[in-house]
Amino acid sequence: MWGGPRVGRRSDLAAVGSALKTLRPSGLSPSGRRGPIGDVIDGRRIADEVRADLRPRLDRLRESGTVPGLAAILVGDNPASRLYVRMKGKACEEMGMAHWTLELPVDVAEPKLLGEIRRLNRDPKVHGILVQQPLPSPIRTPEAVAAVDPMKDVDCFHPENVGLVLIGTPRFAPATPAGVVELLVRSGNPPDGKDVVIVGRSNIVGKPLAALLVQKARGANATVTVTHSATRALAEHTRRADILISAAGSPGSITADMVRDGAVVIDVGINRVADPNAKGGFRTVGDVDFDPVRRKARAITPVPGGVGPMTIAMLLSNTVRAAESTASH
Repeated sequence: MWGGPRVGRRSDLAAVGSALKTLRPSGLSPSGRRGPIGDVIDGRRIADEVRADLRPRLDRLRESGTVPGLAAILVGDNPASRLYVRMKGKACEEMGMAHWTLELPVDVAEPKLLGEIRRLNRDPKVHGILVQQPLPSPIRTPEAVAAVDPMKDVDCFHPENVGLVLIGTPRFAPATPAGVVELLVRSGNPPDGKDVVIVGRSNIVGKPLAALLVQKARGANATVTVTHSATRALAEHTRRADILISAAGSPGSITADMVRDGAVVIDVGINRVADPNAKGGFRTVGDVDFDPVRRKARAITPVPGGVGPMTIAMLLSNTVRAAESTASH
């Protein structure tokens, strides 16, 4: 089905947040089993299912002499970006995939960065390339993204790949939106025929997710409303939703009175809030006021442990797909 990634800080922090907490959230039940309150959709378990589906494909590639390889370019020393790139490398190792991280100084000149991207474009061992964001100024992110070979653009940020997603013929799809679709389908909450309301219109999540969900395809066929900072009477829209997806980046902004009884709630938000009792003085929360909303929801994703693990799983899926495309030519 769909496969692909997400640009920017919130996507990275979503995966970072899931890595910082290894214990299953309290009260987590396997998806598909109803209880007195909404089921918690276990993103880690579903991400493991996605990885398991990749293993026979990886075996076939190895038999043909191909080891999928993912190269990450890290500019500067952003702690969240560094952790996220390390997680991607670890995930590749666990799957027997090759990976490389090219670290460049924060003051690297844009021509130098573009030259490194072109070098990776030419390297036959590299099947997927991601330029970790955010990029420091004065590097122009659109130029860096467009420099990546579209056939190796496993982050799905190249304009060509963005366009293919929009018209419903994706080569790759952004990892976080694709991960949301997989969470819905594999947890028994497919969006087909449902009213879906997305809170947030970013190029990272909101727009590409809407593009995926409106297609005439498995895990789609939804009626989609995209809300944003200029939406009037937001709660009137969210209360209509069979499936409510928040990617606003605002902690606790989705409250129980904004959710209809029996809705499925997907929390893409990743926010750090101060907590003197937590390690490091902060904890990671989503956009959704979790406990009150869970009492109304049919199913809900936690933060961490929901959407975050899916981002890396779908990135791996895109890299395998890129390697398969190369091997078939």
